[in-house]
Amino acid sequence: MTHIQKTAVVIVNTGSPAAPTKEAVARYLAEFLGDRRVVEMHPWLWKPILHGIIIPRRAQASADRYKTVWTEEGSPLMAICARIAAGMQQALGDGYCVDWAMCYGTRHIPEVLERIVGTAPARIIILPLFAQYATQTSAAVFDQVDAFVRRTGCTVPIEKIEDYHDHPDYIEALAQSVEETWKERGKIEGNAKLMLSFHGVPLASSLRGDPYEKQCRRTAELLVERLGLTCGQWELVFQSKFGRAKWLEPAAVDVAARLGGDKLERLDVLCPGFSSDCLETLEEIATELKGIYEDAGGRGFGYIGCLNDTARAVELYARIVREKASA
Repeated sequence: MTHIQKTAVVIVNTGSPAAPTKEAVARYLAEFLGDRRVVEMHPWLWKPILHGIIIPRRAQASADRYKTVWTEEGSPLMAICARIAAGMQQALGDGYCVDWAMCYGTRHIPEVLERIVGTAPARIIILPLFAQYATQTSAAVFDQVDAFVRRTGCTVPIEKIEDYHDHPDYIEALAQSVEETWKERGKIEGNAKLMLSFHGVPLASSLRGDPYEKQCRRTAELLVERLGLTCGQWELVFQSKFGRAKWLEPAAVDVAARLGGDKLERLDVLCPGFSSDCLETLEEIATELKGIYEDAGGRGFGYIGCLNDTARAVELYARIVREKASA
């Protein structure tokens, strides 16, 4: 029987601790914050701060936060990623072999690639589940892929999908997700707004030419146009600021406090840059940001979940892969 070489696909997300414990979170933070793509300080300066101050101070608090979102399947981010991969395998069919990996924590990119290369695929397509390209996310994924190739001498052709921030199916999937919520709650009107919250990055990234900020704004523009919203009906914000450096603005916490102080009657929040619900959406937005908004006087807070492993999300990623494979 003739062996048919398949196209291997690896979807990648940031990662998660192996468990919601101080020890597991400490290991995860050491990997994540130790990546120079994430924190662009020289290791001689940063590592003493990271291991001597940041991790000891944050590990237990972060573990407590992870406990609030942990499920029977483990980390929601990893469980959802596994289901997306399974759905893509079914959607793409026998000519493809779909797997998933994480940058940090567990199920690392090199170990997944090593297993895949052992099956002798015709080629490998890498799809980071980050719609907008950023040095801190997509580039970090590609760093690990390139390092694997250098270390192993891998000769299998590897193709990289850098972003899909303006892909029509991505915008449509987001719009349908919002509209499903509006079928239940009613479309926003009057004293109400839709907040689009993207993960923040240092301002320095934009100043040196990183496309992330422009791509976030383009995604937002296309989405609100599709939804038929006017300029006064939506807000674009950035969340998850870390450290003292200047980050992209406006900050989600500041805008939520302002809108609450203005006695907004309803605020729907969507995180278009997150493919899967995780600590930054379930805890930081659905819980913490909700509290900030309501404490300031706002009412009617509603979090709209990520695309996750919905049928529309799986078909979106499958189509992006098919387009790359046929290019």
